[in-house]
Amino acid sequence: MVFRPPRHLSLYRASAAVIAAGGLALQCYLSLTRSLSEGQSLSQGLLMFLGYFTILTNLLVSAALTIPLLASKSKPAKVLTEPFIVAGIAASILFVSLAYHVLLRNLWNPQGVHLVADDILHYITPALFLIYWFAYMRMGPLRWSDPLVWGIYPTVYFIYVLVRGEVIGSYPYGFIDVNSIGYPKTLINALGLLLIFVILGLGIVVIDRVSRRAAA
Repeated sequence: MVFRPPRHLSLYRASAAVIAAGGLALQCYLSLTRSLSEGQSLSQGLLMFLGYFTILTNLLVSAALTIPLLASKSKPAKVLTEPFIVAGIAASILFVSLAYHVLLRNLWNPQGVHLVADDILHYITPALFLIYWFAYMRMGPLRWSDPLVWGIYPTVYFIYVLVRGEVIGSYPYGFIDVNSIGYPKTLINALGLLLIFVILGLGIVVIDRVSRRAAA
């Protein structure tokens, strides 16, 4: 069956892309402003900004929305609209939202523009991209093993965080802060989070299979 993009795909993609990029830009501004106020350089502030899984995944979402919109015939656009890739990004941004809500939301109380950036990055952009994946993109077929492949992304991020932490002496999240909890606890936490990621990925595969079966 030939996939025909739904009506208003470009409008939805553009709207979601603007919101996702706006949240990233606002958070970048807030992060750099804070770094400068604490006597750090712009490069140090940018390094801290790019140290968060939330930021990297929102950047990935923004690229997946923007590149097909601006260069629909390009190779990157074709890659970023492949069912396997879109579903993997959906699993990643869903993980960002749920992990933040369960583990981090109660650790601080953002107000004003900080709250706006926080909500866009952790709730609005994830919701918009999940709708984009489910309602506007071509479904699989996805394999049951795909979540393990998608899990390479958070695994590489974790390795990056460990190496980065050894170099600069700080870690973006308390539950993987080697300085505070040590390597054994950090590794246990990371494995637990990876397991949750894979379970969420399996949920994405289930939705994909049910949706394709219903549409057949």
